[in-house]
Amino acid sequence: MGVTEGTTTGVPPVVVRRALPTEPAVRASKSLFLAEAERQGLKAGRRMLYVGQEPAPAHIAEGLRVPAGTGVIARRKLLTASDVPVRIATSYFRADLFAGTRIAEPGFVQPSLQSAIESLGHAFGHAEETLIARPPTDFERETLELAAGEWVVQVLRTSYSAQDAPIHALETICAAPRHVFTITQVTGHDEF
Repeated sequence: MGVTEGTTTGVPPVVVRRALPTEPAVRASKSLFLAEAERQGLKAGRRMLYVGQEPAPAHIAEGLRVPAGTGVIARRKLLTASDVPVRIATSYFRADLFAGTRIAEPGFVQPSLQSAIESLGHAFGHAEETLIARPPTDFERETLELAAGEWVVQVLRTSYSAQDAPIHALETICAAPRHVFTITQVTGHDEF
């Protein structure tokens, strides 16, 4: 954990680390964020903001291989570190595959979202992850309590089944001033 000096929003300074790529032991945990924060000695919190169908934005639709505007299941939550809002994470699922399942129900899926996906017969094949730094939307600025001029980092991970079917798009909006992205290499191949 690192700490930044001063803040213009009145939000206490906090910095969390986000590993890229995500370590397998963390990825397999009940909650990626809770596992990451615990390893950093932070008090992690999460609150569900929304579960329901909404039109797929173009970048989500592309990853899920559906037309833009198609109804998809969205599961949006706010993640906090030491009571400071640091991320908005939204899981998107194709409604044709997941409507009527516990993935479409309100609240957190127990024991984990990953186990729910697997229980429906979907085996993980591979994922693609992209990062974009950009100014926040009004919703992101307000929810993450960002000061004017502060940016976000949008991390989009789209996961595909062993049969190459798009299963899950996870969009994480990170408050840029509150994150450090740690890059790791495959063991035995650390070259910079």
